[in-house]
Amino acid sequence: MRFTRRWKILSALSAAAVILGATLVWCIGGVLVLPANHPIENPPPDLHAENVTFPSASGATIHGWFVAGEPGHGAVLLLHGVHANRMAMESRAELLSHAGYAVLLFDFQAHGESLGKQITFGFLESRDATAAVNFLRQKLPGEKIGVIGVSMGAAAALLAQPPLPVSALVLESCYPTIYQATEGRIVERLGFLGRLATPLLTCQLEPRLGISPDELKPIESARNVSAPKFFIAGSADKLTTEQEAKDLFAAAAGPKQFWLMDGAAHEDLRAFAGGEYDRRVLAFLAGNLK
Repeated sequence: MRFTRRWKILSALSAAAVILGATLVWCIGGVLVLPANHPIENPPPDLHAENVTFPSASGATIHGWFVAGEPGHGAVLLLHGVHANRMAMESRAELLSHAGYAVLLFDFQAHGESLGKQITFGFLESRDATAAVNFLRQKLPGEKIGVIGVSMGAAAALLAQPPLPVSALVLESCYPTIYQATEGRIVERLGFLGRLATPLLTCQLEPRLGISPDELKPIESARNVSAPKFFIAGSADKLTTEQEAKDLFAAAAGPKQFWLMDGAAHEDLRAFAGGEYDRRVLAFLAGNLK
């Protein structure tokens, strides 16, 4: 009798713990997809950028900055990471502008000044990337277009359907699948418990966003992107590991090249590598756009 009572108490406590844990993970999922909107400061005066807006199939009106370049030098589209905005790409815009490129940097839907209901980790954001390429094509007919995407921005560039009609892609710290991206971030914060929480988070994609995890697999999309690609990753990145970056590169269609930045984590790779980043990225873009 005493054993039975203890068993019932333990069973009730276990059930309560499971319910509490599931509720906590559901709440965490809700926080992760919340919009990251806030006002954007004026662009740096020496960037000579103009404010632009254009519609996207994501349902958002996209807000950004356009910087004119030298005719015949091409244009470069800058795609920021999750929970960031166009200001995270200012230094790259200045680098490219000084090199003669036209530049478009903007806020993805649900980021910065571009309104949206929820962040979708590259799904709707890929439609924003397509809209941005179309904007550049209308504004600069005949110019070749390149892309620099960081983290979610890189994923959005690969996830676009059909593939972005561009001449070059620089893809920094791009996750291969949403499952791996989620696991890396949760394990970083919760340790081994993160591996238990990962499936509970990814299974929320369907009910929350109407997206299957299979629709957030840049590693599969990369097989169908024929534009030249330059993959850049950090050897100390715990959110998108070295092996994940190598697997993504191996799966991608050619032409392609890979740079593993020794010691870099999931951070601003230009700020980490400085002049070496500038030299390699400008050489890649020049070889494909000018």
